Amino acid sequence: MTTWWIILGLGGLTYLIRLSFIALWKYLHMPDWVQRALYFVPVAVLSAIIGPELVMVDQRINLTLANPRLLVGVVAIGVAYRTRNVFITILVGLATFWLLRFNLAGM
Repeated sequence: MTTWWIILGLGGLTYLIRLSFIALWKYLHMPDWVQRALYFVPVAVLSAIIGPELVMVDQRINLTLANPRLLVGVVAIGVAYRTRNVFITILVGLATFWLLRFNLAGM
């Protein structure tokens, strides 16, 4: 039972910490340079997560045409740039990945 209290307590603490930034945001005055820097945080975080997934295969960097993830990443970037639509980008990326994966596996 103690484990559940610890889990609930830490979950509640995490919730309050995150809520504090949302609830107090209107009362905080951030310098302009901080606000401009915060604008780029989501892009930086997503790039740090997605980048290694595109180029790493079996714990090694694979920048060849045999890496379907890298090819799909290039296609998805093109679709995202052209359409500016997340849903279409995901659909085209998944379809491309499935096609390339099955075609490369059959080779």
